Amino acid sequence: MTEILCYADSYLKEFVATVTDTTAKGVVLDRTAFYPGGGGQPADSGLLSAGDDVYQVKKLSRSDGKLVHEIDGDMPPIGTQVHGVLDWGRRHQLMRTHTALHILCGVVWRDYSAKVTGGNMQPGYARMDFELENMSSDFAEKVEELINREVEASRDIVIGNYPRDEAFKIPDLIRTKINLLPAGIKEVRTIDITGLDMQADGGTHVANTTEVGRIRVVGHESKGRINKRLRIEIDL
Repeated sequence: MTEILCYADSYLKEFVATVTDTTAKGVVLDRTAFYPGGGGQPADSGLLSAGDDVYQVKKLSRSDGKLVHEIDGDMPPIGTQVHGVLDWGRRHQLMRTHTALHILCGVVWRDYSAKVTGGNMQPGYARMDFELENMSSDFAEKVEELINREVEASRDIVIGNYPRDEAFKIPDLIRTKINLLPAGIKEVRTIDITGLDMQADGGTHVANTTEVGRIRVVGHESKGRINKRLRIEIDL
């Protein structure tokens, strides 16, 4: 099984690993700093190199329970040592964007008691859906003001890991309307924006809210009677 290094250190930009298997699409490594994707956050991209051979990592996928780094060309043989380098600019934008979504979620939960019904992100922009009956321009403007106060509050962001039974004793840990945690997960990873929001989450985040930068609410729309959407962008 591949050790996913970014779960412990989101700022790891490069790493050394060994090829443990190959598939028609790419290689399986014993360890990686590439985020595999999930929870609305896309997988990372970047480069793998072995000697003079350089491979573009287009994305990561799973095949028969194995994490595959998808590359083109002849696959490096099993046992080859490779040097991985992330597309750091893209990853860091995703980290900032993901943390911005958590700030948004934390503020809307704290001030309006609304659960999340969906969400998605790309580098620099994202959307999140909430269980809300009403949505207006005034609401969106107020939310923008509130979330940027939290950015400016310079709140540290702390990663935690809890046994499943202990995790579910934490109030409001699961903020989505439907619990998306697979039943087989025995340890729950959490992201704690200190003093604002703590949630179960497997993605990558910045270390402090100030690193997110200004968040703009750029759109709002109704997706149903009690399902409303907010769209955000961060200044790049």
